[in-house]
Amino acid sequence: MSEPTGASPSQIVSKIMEKHPPGQESLVPVLQDIQEEYGYLTEDAVAELSKRIGLSENEIYGVATFFKQFRFRPPGEHSLHVCLGTACHVRGGRQVMDEVQRRLKVEPGETTEDGTFDLERVACVGCCALAPVVVVDGEVHPRMMTKKVQALIKNYRNSKDEEK
Repeated sequence: MSEPTGASPSQIVSKIMEKHPPGQESLVPVLQDIQEEYGYLTEDAVAELSKRIGLSENEIYGVATFFKQFRFRPPGEHSLHVCLGTACHVRGGRQVMDEVQRRLKVEPGETTEDGTFDLERVACVGCCALAPVVVVDGEVHPRMMTKKVQALIKNYRNSKDEEK
């Protein structure tokens, strides 16, 4: 995600579209670039894109919701991914996810009210020998248990407070 430039959605979408061939076949790459700019697909950017690409906003959202990569809410300061692949699931990944959801009061795909965390369910992070695994901002937390979830969350919340 790039730093906000203060440019309007119209200017940003225009600049992004200059990098791609004209037409609807560029929709997904344009959406990827919009998300890279904002961290998610903003309503204003989708509305602007709709005017420029010849598709309704509903059609754009229809394409975007097909792909798991697109977000429709701002990401949190920390991205928390809970692995629910086979090894993690068998070793308690579902219970870890339930505990994370309970403590953060969010569902997968959502961001906490205070903007500290966004939560995602992932199919596999490739650390099966360390299952169950939680990944926060790319840092792997192996052999996660429900009783460790509170400390993990507290650690990242405290790191936010220390930066202030």
